[in-house]
Amino acid sequence: MMEMKARMEMPHRHDAGVRWNEKTRRWRGRTAVGCWLAGSTLMAVCWVTGAAAGAGVSTGEEVPAKRWAEEAAAREVAIVGHAGSYIRYRQHTVDARRDDLRRDELREVVESKDGTVARLLMRDGRPLTPEEDQAERDRLTGLLDHPTEFQRHVRKEASSKEQAIAMIKLMPEAMVYSYAADQTPAACSSAAQVVLDYAPDPKFHAPTTESEALSGLRGRIWIDRNAKTIVRMTGEIFQPVNFGWGILAHVYPGGTVDLEQADALEGRWNMTSFHEHVTVKALLVKTINVNSEVRSFDFRQVPGEMGYREAVKLLLSESVPK
Repeated sequence: MMEMKARMEMPHRHDAGVRWNEKTRRWRGRTAVGCWLAGSTLMAVCWVTGAAAGAGVSTGEEVPAKRWAEEAAAREVAIVGHAGSYIRYRQHTVDARRDDLRRDELREVVESKDGTVARLLMRDGRPLTPEEDQAERDRLTGLLDHPTEFQRHVRKEASSKEQAIAMIKLMPEAMVYSYAADQTPAACSSAAQVVLDYAPDPKFHAPTTESEALSGLRGRIWIDRNAKTIVRMTGEIFQPVNFGWGILAHVYPGGTVDLEQADALEGRWNMTSFHEHVTVKALLVKTINVNSEVRSFDFRQVPGEMGYREAVKLLLSESVPK
């Protein structure tokens, strides 16, 4: 997201595994673009808000904005990790990278102590065909028969969480925060809120390739005062961003991101909505239009602390929409 002076010191700050998959038209590996564009979690940073009688928001200007950022970053790290808390929910994803390449899928997601498992339920707004459902059942059964496949998924999931947490911890230092003149609350939450604007701190020097993204992002944050947690965050890419001197990727200005979070279940916060519209030139050649929308809903408690095998069997035992 971001004056982009690429301070990349090859190969020390070059992440291995940078590659573009032509078949799926997706980034693979631990790249700056992958970390940023994947990431609902990249947006995760929050502040506390003030409660006025009968009012939805309070500026809370008696407290320096940066202090809220520091407190909220610690809270957001806990949300990303959600240690000892496991839920299940439905997730609807629409990913349109070109007019002729659009993915619209609904999944049932189950968190286990070993990692997350998901089953495809619908595609393009329709139930799966018998052949598609059987292919999905075979895929899940394969996870039981070949644990190494699931372990590979878990390693990727853990890597994404590590990157997200590293970015969250940088946010208080990477940005300059101010109380927004317009304190209109976010419609997605009825809680008392405070509204902050943020922009890159010109004194900040990005320590990693991924964190270079922060130099081009500015936007607004709505925070639940009592929970000390973000309820909504929007961002605008207001200036070009280069990764690896523009060799790995060049992100064009004009892109937007929009994240919403909520208390999904008894104090367990989770992303409920994430929209991302960004244009990237990859490896000096390919221009990619990223238009992704993700919505999570129907949150439920997982019965006990189950392992991934139990989670897979649970998904396989349930019927799918007809």
